[in-house]
This record gives sequence, C-alpha cells and structure tokens, in this order.
Amino acid sequence: MENKPQSQNFTEGVSRREVWSWAMFDFANSGYTTVVITAIFNAYFVAVVAGNEDWGTFAWTASLAASYMLIILTAPALGAYADAYAMKKPLLFMTTIGCIVFTALLFFIGPGDLWLAVTLIILTNFFFGTGENLIAAFLPELAKSQSLGKVSGWGWGLGYLGGLVSLGCSLAYVTWAQDQGYEANQYVPVTMLITAAIFAIASTPTFLYLKERAQPQPHLSGRRIIRESFSRLRDTLKHVRHYQDLMRFLLCLVFYQAGIQTVIALAAIYAQQAMGFNTQETMLLVLLVNITAALGAFTFGHIQDKLGHLTTIGLTLVGWMIMILLAWYADDRAMFWLAANIAGLCLGASQSAGRALVGLFSPSSRRAEFFGLWGLAVKLSSILGPLTYGWVSWVSRGDHRLAMLITGSYFIIGLLILVRIDVSRGRQAALHEPTDI
Repeated sequence: MENKPQSQNFTEGVSRREVWSWAMFDFANSGYTTVVITAIFNAYFVAVVAGNEDWGTFAWTASLAASYMLIILTAPALGAYADAYAMKKPLLFMTTIGCIVFTALLFFIGPGDLWLAVTLIILTNFFFGTGENLIAAFLPELAKSQSLGKVSGWGWGLGYLGGLVSLGCSLAYVTWAQDQGYEANQYVPVTMLITAAIFAIASTPTFLYLKERAQPQPHLSGRRIIRESFSRLRDTLKHVRHYQDLMRFLLCLVFYQAGIQTVIALAAIYAQQAMGFNTQETMLLVLLVNITAALGAFTFGHIQDKLGHLTTIGLTLVGWMIMILLAWYADDRAMFWLAANIAGLCLGASQSAGRALVGLFSPSSRRAEFFGLWGLAVKLSSILGPLTYGWVSWVSRGDHRLAMLITGSYFIIGLLILVRIDVSRGRQAALHEPTDI
C-alpha cells in the first residue's frame, strides 16, 4: 500500500500504510480463531479426539477456560510492563511466534490424543489472546479520539476477511480431500498447517511498518520488572473510582462477551450436534458468517462515531438476543442460516465498538495497561460463557438447544449494565488523569 499523506482520522505522523499494517494483524490472527476455535478444530476435538462422548464439549470449553485463566493472570502485568518499558511490539512478536508454532503442532493430533490436544489448545489460545491485547493497545496511538470507532472497524472488518482467506483455503483443501476419500483425522490436521502459514505471512507487514510510539516511563527504583509491573497495576486499581465508567463498561463487557465467546467457540459444535451439519457444511456456514461479520464491522465502524458507541453496542445486543432465540427455535436449516448471519452482523459491530470505547476511556499513559484490563474482561467472559454452555450440555446429556438458550441471558445482563454508562463522563476522566497515579 502506498504511503500517502496523513489522513484526518489519524494522529500526527501516522500514515495510511502504518494503519493498514496494524489492521493486517487482525487479518492475520483471525484465521486462528476462525479455523481452530470456531469452524474446524473445535468440532474435530469433540467428534474425533473425544470420540463424541457427552463430556467432549465440556472438555473443549474447559481447555479454553484454562488458557483464558492464564491470560487473566498475566495480562495486567504484561500490559503494565509494556507501558513502562515501551515494549508492546517486541512482546507482540513473541506471542505471534508462539501462536503460529503451537497451531502448526496441532497437525499431530489424532483420535484419542486428548491430553496433547488440550495442552496445545491451551498454549495456542494463550499466545493468541495475549497478542490480541497488545495489538489493541496501539489503536489510540494511531487514531484520533473521534475516529476510534472507524479505525477499529477497519481492523475488525479486515480481520473477518482474513478469517475468510484461511477458512476458504482450508475449505478448498477439505473438499478435495473428501473427494479423495480421506477421513477427518487425515484432512483436519492439514488445515492447522494452512492456518499457521497464513498467520505467519499476513502478520509480516505489522512488524515491518507498525511503529512503537510509546516512550519508556519513569521506573520505580530498586524494584524488579515483575514487581514494578504489579505495582503499577495496584496503583491503577487503587484509583479505579476515577474511571468508574470504564470499570462499569468492563463489567458489562464480561457479561455480553460471555455470550459472544460462547457462539464463537461452539458454533461448529452446535451446527453439527444440534442441526446435523457435516464438516464441509459447517465450514461453508462459518465462511458466509465471516462475510456478514466483515460487513457489520465496516458498516458500523463508519457510523458508530456518529451514532455513538453505546447505542451501537445496545443495538447489537438486541440483535444477539434475536439470534439466540432463532437458533434455539430453528427446526430447519433456513432459520438456522438466518440466525447465523444475524450473529455475523452483530459480531463485527459489537467487537469493533467495544474496543473503540475502551480506547476512548483510556488515559494516554496507561493504554496498554487498560487494554490489558479489557483483555482480562474478555478472557473472563470466555471462561464464563463457554463453560456454562459445556456444563449445561453435559448435565443435560447433550441438549445443545437448552445450552444455547441459557447463553442468551448474558446478553440481557450486559444490556442492563450498559444503560448506566456515561460516555462523556468516562472520556473526561481519561483526559484528566490524576497526577498521583
């Protein structure tokens, strides 16, 4: 992409090429979530690795929960360290390599390899989630406050296109492999190599052109790195009342993201177990959902700065509730396809608006740290929602419809908290950061 003059949407010194390179990381890492977490490996884990046992779905959600717990324990300190030492980009590079390597190692997973699969999923998802926090922390450095939603939407939209590329390549291979008479344990592992390779190639522009603009901050003398990072985190939590709208939104985020993360982690499992889809049909479904998700992210990204981030999120939460009811009630594939594409539109819009709102509420000196808190909230929801679904499906002996219906309660709770947030007050708190923090 040509390095054209600065746009009015970007901060001083930021070029279009740099913003594109930042958004390309969303393009790169979305292949992981689309292929491994949403469309292929999750259903393969339950049907092949776990042998379609009733506990298979719970084992999958428990593996994800363990990885998210690791992120929760490390993200705040990593964010504080990245702020204090201006190390977002080096840390992002290390997490990217980790996710790529362990995703490629999923190639070796076959029937019965339960504990190896669990270990590798925990590692891949840990590195993915940590990198997701770090790349998000660059957003307020690139976009002006009035354009955070638009630029965030570009990233999410490009991300869904990246998911389409990885899933499309995997679908082409799976279709060929099935025509050759291959079984799932022969062709699914190859899709892990495809996903890892695309992640590596597509993330390259990020490390070539994205700049680390943050400056190292004064360090607390006589303390080790980890102790210093936790000290900064304790300081932030001590002054949490000053950022009451940010904290309230993070609580809101925990609940509505619990529903979103459940849909992301269990979409293919629900399609196969409740609706009778095969692997190829499931991949095609997720492929089309990624198209609607990209449209949702691009469309709402351009209008949410005018419509308002809270209004955008509120509308999408209503959409999520409608989607849950349709998926629960669906007795034919047409209604389920409709529900899935509503989920796609809401997914792109709600993810983009949520990230932009955190950027709006974050003081400039603590962006990585506050995006670490954002990541912590999302990861907590990623434990809460999928584990609830997995547990309900287990104790109900495989009633995935009941598990999906219960998931809808998280969107209702999120909406009730959302109406108590004041964007203007939250933005003023970020602009007038207390000097004693």
